[in-house]
Amino acid sequence: MHRSRLTAALFDVPDEAFAAETAFWSGALGRVPEPEEDDDYTCLGGLISGLKVMVQRIGGGAAARIHLDVETDDVEAEVQRLERLGATRVEAVDSWWVMRDPAGLLFCVVRVQSSAEFAACATTWDDAPS
Repeated sequence: MHRSRLTAALFDVPDEAFAAETAFWSGALGRVPEPEEDDDYTCLGGLISGLKVMVQRIGGGAAARIHLDVETDDVEAEVQRLERLGATRVEAVDSWWVMRDPAGLLFCVVRVQSSAEFAACATTWDDAPS
């Protein structure tokens, strides 16, 4: 048994668009940008029940996009559950997985990022394959 929940929506943008994208979404959402420890990320705060909206700097040559993060207390169990639903693994990065949904959109499965919100809002899953 494990738990998971949607934790973040990220605007992934090339380096040259990072400052403008951060300024735009900060103004659009009425949020003060909060740089993360990793300077490739800026948080625009929690909007709904702890859902973070962030701007992420991505490598050159990649197109701008939006991706979601799913946080979980068991990354491998959640990845396997989502594979059974039709997702595919793309790349392991540190402690998380980049995945694609059935339409080809990227998302990440990450360890718990927000303990209080996770405890209050996560869904519990039976790990037995269905």
